[in-house]
Amino acid sequence: MTQFKFDDRYITWTKLDWLEHVEAFVYSADPARRTVDALFKFAPLQKAMLHRHKAPYTTFVVQGELRFYSADGTLREIRPAGSYVPGVLNGEPHLEGGGEEEAIVFFTHHSVEDALYEFLDGDMKPVISLRFDDARALLEAQGTPQWKRHPESVA
Repeated sequence: MTQFKFDDRYITWTKLDWLEHVEAFVYSADPARRTVDALFKFAPLQKAMLHRHKAPYTTFVVQGELRFYSADGTLREIRPAGSYVPGVLNGEPHLEGGGEEEAIVFFTHHSVEDALYEFLDGDMKPVISLRFDDARALLEAQGTPQWKRHPESVA
């Protein structure tokens, strides 16, 4: 089977200085609907910081595979490209990362009250949260999406 790569040349990825191995692009942070839609790019064979989800969410793996690890680093699940999986708020703390190639994953977050993610230290104590207002700030900082500036754009 032929494998295709997601063409992300019009995506302006943002790196959060405190979150290693992950880049983000926020499509929407809607205060009326309390939703956040974003792409995350996970580095190959790396694990992002231990965290728990603080809002219900759904993932769609666009490219590569998304790997889930227990808090102790044990591989728990592999979601290949095309996987569409809903998740719950306040689930087990875990780590996520890419497989052999970088993983690009679309996350849609629903019913966001405040935090999307709560990042934890090795003792399971909260260190930092990524909040709805942070997502809005990322969206605004991105400016006009590149695909809207591209001459062939239909949007």
